[in-house]
Amino acid sequence: MSREYQVERAFRWVRRFVLVTFGGPMTLGIIMSLVDIYRRRGKKPKPFPVTAPATVTVGEGTITTYTYGKDLYADMLAAIEGAQRQILFETYIWKGDVVGERFKTALIEAAERGVQVYCIYDTFANLVVNPSFKRFPDSLKVLRYPIYGAGWRFFDLGRYGRDHRKILVVDEDVAFVGGYNIGIAYETEWRDTHVRITGPGAWDLRRAFSDMWNMHRRRRLLPSERPLLLETPSTWEPHVRLQRNIPRLWMFPIRGMYLEAINRASSRVWITQAYFMPDQDFVDALQAAARRGVDVRILLPLKSNHIVADWISRGYFSQLLDAGVRIFRFRDAMVHAKTMTVDGLWSTVGTANIDRLSLQGNYEINVEVIARELAAVLDEIWELDQSNCIELTQGEWQVRDLHRKFTEMVLRPLRPML
Repeated sequence: MSREYQVERAFRWVRRFVLVTFGGPMTLGIIMSLVDIYRRRGKKPKPFPVTAPATVTVGEGTITTYTYGKDLYADMLAAIEGAQRQILFETYIWKGDVVGERFKTALIEAAERGVQVYCIYDTFANLVVNPSFKRFPDSLKVLRYPIYGAGWRFFDLGRYGRDHRKILVVDEDVAFVGGYNIGIAYETEWRDTHVRITGPGAWDLRRAFSDMWNMHRRRRLLPSERPLLLETPSTWEPHVRLQRNIPRLWMFPIRGMYLEAINRASSRVWITQAYFMPDQDFVDALQAAARRGVDVRILLPLKSNHIVADWISRGYFSQLLDAGVRIFRFRDAMVHAKTMTVDGLWSTVGTANIDRLSLQGNYEINVEVIARELAAVLDEIWELDQSNCIELTQGEWQVRDLHRKFTEMVLRPLRPML
């Protein structure tokens, strides 16, 4: 048998292995997604419990929590309309619907009265948005985060992350950050969490936006693409910290933030997530916390907008339930929040899901707060959400249908991709 034949045979086996390992699961995932889209046609959203905006004092500033898009959008638009010097606006999804138009109009009007307006949005996330909506007057400085930003550096994995952040900073006074995108569905149909920050925390969000703009702007001398230079006080707020994932610099501190908080927990860890696809280290940390007596609870949507993510998430349930972790599934609406509280003292709200794309791939930003006042508000929100949930018991999970177990097994190779 010639060496050439052996090499060819080896490559053939490798191709078959890759096709079976990944091709099958990807095909199944596509079919499941198409069927789910068909089934959702014409379904009307149902009401779900929400809380009114709640404001607490943290350090030298305040933090206001939002769980209903209409409340959040009203305050964001009011801040934009009251801007006097500068607006920094960044979003992942910016729909060209009525809500999206309201934001676009408010930003244009602010620019026309002399306010500096900077906008960043992710091009890939808005491919389905009408191109006419994405045309802006020259008075707005707009950075369209590219679909493909690697150029000739196709080998540089740090240039492939999406811009998944959602930030609004107005003047030096107020900043918003959290899970809400901009669109009519998010205004009333999705359950999400966002915060408004005043004080030094708002200054840190200004810096975060400026760093993103300067890192990805095109190096031309056009007015809309000049560096964004900010003068902000060097004051540190010890109770509020921003954690930023920056793929270009291979910086991913949000995962470490989550793990450290879980490992230090002594009484409870309450998590709300839209898409829960952790790595094994994350699962081990939750199991270890539950086994040492920590009240570990995870709240997820019963059915999210990504059915494949739901099925992959279920692949972790056996390990978690066996360790004593409680799993709650939110009914009738999509939960898109990304929050966690620990021991009634530590909390985080942000844009990062607990999955590989968010924790080791995308540009993300989470605010980390050490303050009992905010943790108490988020715990009250969690308990209200729990009243609209179905708890998954270990007995129920163990007797699930064989075809469900088979689907979870087939989709397992997709875990590292999502």
